[in-house]
Amino acid sequence: MSKRQFKTESKQLLDLMINSIYTHREIFLREIISNASDAIDKLHYLSMTKPEEVTVSRGDLGIKVVADKAARTITVTDNGIGMDKEDLENNLGVIAHSGSLDFKRNLEEGGDVDIIGQFGVGFYSSFLVADEVTVFTKKYGSDQAYRWRSKGADGYTIDETEMDGWGTKVVMHLRPDDENERYSEFLEQYRLTELIKKYSDYVRWPIRMDLEKDDLVETGETDENGEPKKDWVTSIKEETVNSMVPIWQKPKSEASDEECFKFYKEKFRDWEDPVSVIRVNAEGAVSYKAMLFIPKTAPYNFYSREFEPGLQLYSSGVMIMEKCKDLLPDCFRFVRGVVDSPDLSLNISRELLQHDRQLATIRSNIEKKVKAELERMLADEREKYLEFYKSFGLQLKYGMVEEYGLKADMLKDIVLFHSMKEDKLITLREYRDAMPEGQERIYYASAESVARAKQLPQTEQVSAKGYDILLLSEDADEFALKTLRSYDEKEFCDVAGGDLGLETDEERKEAEEKAEAEKDVLSFVKDALGDSVSDVRLSSKLKSTAVCLSADGDVSLEMEKYFSTIPGDQSVKARRVLEINADHPAYAALKDAVANDQEKAKVLATIMYDQAALIAGMPVDDIVGYSEKVFSLLG
Repeated sequence: MSKRQFKTESKQLLDLMINSIYTHREIFLREIISNASDAIDKLHYLSMTKPEEVTVSRGDLGIKVVADKAARTITVTDNGIGMDKEDLENNLGVIAHSGSLDFKRNLEEGGDVDIIGQFGVGFYSSFLVADEVTVFTKKYGSDQAYRWRSKGADGYTIDETEMDGWGTKVVMHLRPDDENERYSEFLEQYRLTELIKKYSDYVRWPIRMDLEKDDLVETGETDENGEPKKDWVTSIKEETVNSMVPIWQKPKSEASDEECFKFYKEKFRDWEDPVSVIRVNAEGAVSYKAMLFIPKTAPYNFYSREFEPGLQLYSSGVMIMEKCKDLLPDCFRFVRGVVDSPDLSLNISRELLQHDRQLATIRSNIEKKVKAELERMLADEREKYLEFYKSFGLQLKYGMVEEYGLKADMLKDIVLFHSMKEDKLITLREYRDAMPEGQERIYYASAESVARAKQLPQTEQVSAKGYDILLLSEDADEFALKTLRSYDEKEFCDVAGGDLGLETDEERKEAEEKAEAEKDVLSFVKDALGDSVSDVRLSSKLKSTAVCLSADGDVSLEMEKYFSTIPGDQSVKARRVLEINADHPAYAALKDAVANDQEKAKVLATIMYDQAALIAGMPVDDIVGYSEKVFSLLG
């Protein structure tokens, strides 16, 4: 029969599809198997709806994959509905036409059949690896079989042929290996079984292969002790490669948490049980099932750029994407699991989603489910939550800061901070509920560790009032609180900031009068320190310590430390304020020196500033000069 041309601008479209649409050559097998599954679905559906016309047994239906190294072919055979000549012209002669989609559209009202294929180019992914594709097919109930053959965009031929039974056989002749691609790998038994397990493990029909098996068998001879000799014998056995029933499709009564945990560890290569499994069975505008896992420990590269988040995305048991980032908000990027939906419309490559609205609906629901589970664990299984939080609490705080605080309100009740009073991690709600009457702010102290935060002299005034202090020790902590600004109408207040709001009007007036009386000393110190400080003040925060550094404005001392570690721009600086305890003996010595020995007073001023910087964990610019000044006072 003469060669036919594809009924589109096929050369350009086929070249585009092969070179651009599909990003991984290995998916050709997934596409051909999915088409075979669709063909069986159609026949099975007809056997149920028209049993008088279609008499097939479900147990006889299946798919066979055969690799022939000598012939360099891969053959995928199904005993599905098959095609007649018109079907071949419509389905394989028109690129981007889908017989599966037509079949679904033409179902009788109320009919329900799950068809994986949504578009018509999946078949043509075979040309990613094959230089020639031959299709043998015979429609169920027909006496005539046909052979379709093509070497690509130049066209195809259709001939009549002989064929036992019904169904379709796709024979792909692999391209020769070259310096860029080794197509021969797809002829290896291990590679084909790997691809079936990866992409088509949950296709509902059995996918069978003839597998080589090495067995230790008796040879019929005996050794010197009279024991039967054994030797390894290689045999060929047909086996079903795919599991067919995904665990997430099973009801909870048929899949225990222990079985789910086992699936998680095998699927995601984690040696520890997750802290929780979340099962979702959603029906409505978008129907889908999901099985989500909250890990106990973070992968070694979790907080690096190398880590790839995302859930595995399936459509009717066929894996579409290994890691679909769009199914998870970044704050929950630690979640692992699978989402399977028959309702997602997939584009021609089955790798990118066409309707963002459906995906956004699933993402929104998953976000709510994950948050609800974290809240439940926090309330009912505190120790388990703390195990999780040790690994991923920092990610939740990053989530509060990202996207200009878009998720801050959603996350605020599941983040924890160390309580100075309780000496343990608590929630903001727990801090707020424990606040005594009269406390108007939520206080926090930041340092490189909880132990250092406890030692900050600025905590003295707050502690003297009997108020708790949140001890912040991670980079994201203070940014998270500043993003929130307040909790339950109580503003957050940095003890190393400016006014802590703890003085009465009378105390404030008394402090102002005292500062006025000491303005000459304070002015002298500020002049001596120059641009190192924006102000010098008498402190109401300090009780036993001589000096401390605080910051005016939005940039705190801890923020300055953080930005100083980032290569590049080092311009983010706090407006430093030196606070001096007027009741401390050091101030009396300073005041005396200002009056009687101003050179000594300058030395004392710089020592006091450097000492305040050291207490705050800030670097001293001239540590040698600092030491010399200290020793000069001892001489």
